[in-house]
This record gives sequence, structure tokens and C-alpha cells, in this order.
Amino acid sequence: MVQLSSARLDASFAALSDATRRGVLEQLGRSDASITELADRFHMTLTGMKKHVGVLEQAGLVTTRKVGRVRTCALGRRGLEAEAAWIEGRRQVWAARFDALDAVVEALQQKEKDHGREGE
Repeated sequence: MVQLSSARLDASFAALSDATRRGVLEQLGRSDASITELADRFHMTLTGMKKHVGVLEQAGLVTTRKVGRVRTCALGRRGLEAEAAWIEGRRQVWAARFDALDAVVEALQQKEKDHGREGE
């Protein structure tokens, strides 16, 4: 289960690492679009856009369906809950570390302040 989750996170973050792919997700959040429409919108070749859509599709973030000669893209059924949970876990770890650092800094500042009073 951990490997599946790790593979899913890897695929999602790899897909999200590219600005064009993030833009495609934003566009598809507004409405479904054909690969041709997406290629035009992002000033890309059809081949280039097909590759981007393929990466998004492999990550489960986009689905495609072909009707005749037109391949239409839509947001995938799964959201980014697992990815958001992973990020939140890392945020909590860093927040705890920064809180601990703040406590050390405050203790040192108080010690310095108390030491200064002793010397008066």
C-alpha cells in the first residue's frame, strides 16, 4: 500500500511540476476541451499537447474520450486529497520545528536579558 501511495504521489507531483500541465488542469477546471483546443490555447503542437495530456492521464488527473476524430479531455475523477494530505503532514513537521526553534531563541533572548540585568 505504501508503494502504491508513493507511486501515486510521484506521478502526481511529476505531472504538477510542469507549468503547462498545471495550466491544462486549470483550463479543464473551467470546461472540458479537445486536445486541439488545448494545443491552440497553449500555443503548442498537437504532439506536444498529447504528451502533456498523457502525463496527466497517467497520474489520474485527466481523463480522455475519443468521439470520431476528436479526443476530449476532462478532469479526472480523483482529486488531490492524498497529495494535499502529504503536504499537510510535511507542513506540520516544519511548523513543529519552527515552534521549537522559536522557543530556543526566546530562551536565549531571556537569558541574555537576565544576564544584562545582573551586570548593572
